[in-house]
Amino acid sequence: MFKFLSSDPVHNPTASSTADTEVKTTTCYMCACRCGIRVHLRDGQVRYIDGNPDHPLNKGVICAKGSSGIMKQVSPARLTQPLLRKPGSERGEGVFEPISWERAFDILEKRLSHLRATDPKKFALFTGRDQMQALTGLFARQFGTPNYAAHGGFCSVNMAAGMIYSVGGSFWEFGGPDLDHAKLFVMIGTAEDHHSNPMKMALGKFKRAGGRFISINPVRTGYSAIADEWIPIRPGTDGALFMALLHVLIAHDLVDRPFLQRFTNAPQLVVLDEGEREGLFAFDAAAGVAGDGRNPHNKLAWDLTSGRAVQAYPEGVEEGRSLALEGHYTLPDGTRVAPAFQLLRERVSQHTPEWAEAITGIPAERIRQLAREMGETALHQAFELPIPWIDAWGKQHPTTQARPVAFHAMRGLAAHSNGFQTVRSLAVLMSLLGTIDAPGGFRHKAPYPRHIVPNYRAFNDPDMIKPNTPLNAAPLGFPANPEELAVHADGTPLRIDHAFSWEHPLSAHGLMHNVITNAVRGDPYKIDTLLIFMANMAWNSTMNTMEVRKKLNARGEDGEYRIPFLVVCDAFQSETVAFADLVLPDTTYLERHDVMSMLDRPISEFDGPVDSVRVPVVEPTGECKPFQEVLIELASRLKFPAFTNEDGSRKFKDYPDFVVNFQAQPGVGFLMGWRGKDGTQHLRGEPNPNQWEMYAKNNCVFQHHMPKEQQYMRNWNRPYLDFAKEKGWRQKNDPVQLAIYSDTLQTFRLAAQGKSKGRQPPDHLRERIATYFDPLPFWYEPLENACVDTQQFPLAAITQRPMAMYHSWDSQNAWLRQIHSHNYLHVNPVTAKAAGVEDGGWAWVTSAWGELRCMVRHSDAVEPGTVWTWNAIGKASGAWQLAPGADESRKGFLLNHLITEELPFAGGQISNSDPVTGQAGWYDVRVNLRPAQPEEPAESFPQLDAVPSVPGLLRSGRRFMTHILSKKP
Repeated sequence: MFKFLSSDPVHNPTASSTADTEVKTTTCYMCACRCGIRVHLRDGQVRYIDGNPDHPLNKGVICAKGSSGIMKQVSPARLTQPLLRKPGSERGEGVFEPISWERAFDILEKRLSHLRATDPKKFALFTGRDQMQALTGLFARQFGTPNYAAHGGFCSVNMAAGMIYSVGGSFWEFGGPDLDHAKLFVMIGTAEDHHSNPMKMALGKFKRAGGRFISINPVRTGYSAIADEWIPIRPGTDGALFMALLHVLIAHDLVDRPFLQRFTNAPQLVVLDEGEREGLFAFDAAAGVAGDGRNPHNKLAWDLTSGRAVQAYPEGVEEGRSLALEGHYTLPDGTRVAPAFQLLRERVSQHTPEWAEAITGIPAERIRQLAREMGETALHQAFELPIPWIDAWGKQHPTTQARPVAFHAMRGLAAHSNGFQTVRSLAVLMSLLGTIDAPGGFRHKAPYPRHIVPNYRAFNDPDMIKPNTPLNAAPLGFPANPEELAVHADGTPLRIDHAFSWEHPLSAHGLMHNVITNAVRGDPYKIDTLLIFMANMAWNSTMNTMEVRKKLNARGEDGEYRIPFLVVCDAFQSETVAFADLVLPDTTYLERHDVMSMLDRPISEFDGPVDSVRVPVVEPTGECKPFQEVLIELASRLKFPAFTNEDGSRKFKDYPDFVVNFQAQPGVGFLMGWRGKDGTQHLRGEPNPNQWEMYAKNNCVFQHHMPKEQQYMRNWNRPYLDFAKEKGWRQKNDPVQLAIYSDTLQTFRLAAQGKSKGRQPPDHLRERIATYFDPLPFWYEPLENACVDTQQFPLAAITQRPMAMYHSWDSQNAWLRQIHSHNYLHVNPVTAKAAGVEDGGWAWVTSAWGELRCMVRHSDAVEPGTVWTWNAIGKASGAWQLAPGADESRKGFLLNHLITEELPFAGGQISNSDPVTGQAGWYDVRVNLRPAQPEEPAESFPQLDAVPSVPGLLRSGRRFMTHILSKKP
């Protein structure tokens, strides 16, 4: 019996080994960290979740989110059966009737088979917080539609693309800071949720060892709260800081010259003469075709020893060579050239700390000190590890050089319309210090590094969109030049979101935030069916929220919806569910199989590849069905070639069977561990029918430790490059030379300038391409600044994820709501007082695109030109089964109401996104602040009419809490 105010624990974790308690291991999904967990069950129900001490990622550590997964299981908002919008009801009203899965599949099969047989591009699949893109992307490719995008386009594609196109890998799943060997750690634009538990563990160890931690962020929260120094910076200006740091480092020769000469394209000669080769690397015509992003060979460097141009590789790395990093030279045919590093030196020469101070708000002297601290730590506090290794050209290095300056950055850099070039400038800064895959610096995680440019071409051939025909390439990828864009002959976009078009050429993850607006407009064409998985596009996952809600309900002149059929798959009654025509109830992570795969987004460690799985620890609730199973079933019914046998019968019984038996190439499947018929092969081998069982017996994780000789300098490490190719992670074993200068970007610029043959951009986009596709990093103001009066809207407004919440999933979690039930707008006291806004008072926040009313908190932990709040806590009334008058809907708010998904451009509209990648410019919005009047309601604005409960909701949370509180521990 529960005793009020008793000191007895409600649940005693030490009692979990008793006979009536069963413990199962699986992988958490309460954020994207993917820690190993132990789930304690009693009477078949989850009673307790703790960290798995035998898991290599979190080693038993668990956070508030992870331990609260128990309440996700019993959320009153859980959908438990398929739903069909009632005839005659409007989207957004949330009026549904329950149907069977067989009817749901029948509806989808008939509709999708018709589209696939007539016009496959009329089907669009857009997935949100999806960690199985290898499956969802395969489904889209097999269907034959190019209209597929993933979460990264509105999350952090600038980080991924900016670094992959520069160094072959990226923060955070693909690489990270080596704090075990670092002496200085600089974190920029990172909130609390990215690599959460491992980062906390590493930071604690780093600080105890005497490491120095500097945080550069407009806000001091989370990790930044324990930093030795907080350097506040204005949002969207990080690129200006990096340019000034580069200025100081180069001016004082605090760069790793031997590293630049051997392992980067810094010494490679760039053509200066005007023409179709202008800005590209010089090459030896007698040695073959010119090198480019796909084939980085046949490029020249200037050898100071012999006083002539030589092949950069391998001739340039021979003993006795000294490749020039500075100077201007003339080739025997009269072509004027200069090393890429010389051009970088010239670029940053004017970007002084004083220049950056005016932009960033950071004093010029502090910028100088920071640059010197970085350079002197990397170069003068360097050390060597007694680890020999062999580089790609056969040179044996007796030791491995450490560069003990580590960086970490995420959405604070990425979620701006200038984020790609900002991330590029950080990657170049790290490269100049020699930190890439060096001890104490940035280290890759398998299967990275990738080739620069990764050898994954996105689908781009309009003639290949044919009835009942899979695409000849995946919908997403990495273009290397204009010929690989997904455009028609006239330059118009091939995709509904305009990804991989001249508007956003390198949009590696697609533009999920554009699909609804473009589809409603019919730009570039109309679609029929939109399937959205795990993305709350009617609320926190979209910009311009109120207008997007209207667009979801928009009708054409014929009276029909402009998006004729909307399918939503979710585990909960989110705001988007009310707009669906068909609702598919998903399972929670404790009820299904999942894979964190090397084909997708693994959880590898620095010392080797790691993949993991989720296995069901409880039965699915009600009629819930994993979305993975839905896709396997649909793919089988639609008779996709990859999912059927030659006689037309289905190839895979279910999703677990698919994971075991699907092979991307011979011997390479979704999981690395326990392959081969008898389960004795690892990394590569034929399918093992008992593979799931082996993972379940081994904490749901497989880890391979590479030899020490393969763990560093992997861009150029011959044994590692050969190993990665052998295991199917890379298609080539070529070295990955760091791109200080990007000839890939220059190919787009030459097209825009009309200097190259082949594809040309539309005239109205020429200046845009020529400006932003600069082969050298540069800083420019976020695009919104040119569209609004920054005097009228003087403040930058940003969001961060709270440590105890992840997207909108968790602000309906009964336990986590006790930590944050609503959010405030945090404002520097100087700024708030100037606006006349009291601490705890209500205020209006206005942008050029909308306004909202919210409560304000004064905080010294925010720079004066910035206001910020937690994201996704505010909820629409009636959604998520929160009680009427819940804090989340009456006090909570979304900054999204102030952000537009489009900006005026060339007489029309263009996505409010980075012009290179299409990354959503979430953090670019400018606002002003004024106090609310006393007579105004003490509630957030806007408010929405509550939507009714849908049929079949779980509504069991209160009963569950009563149940466990009445049990003895």
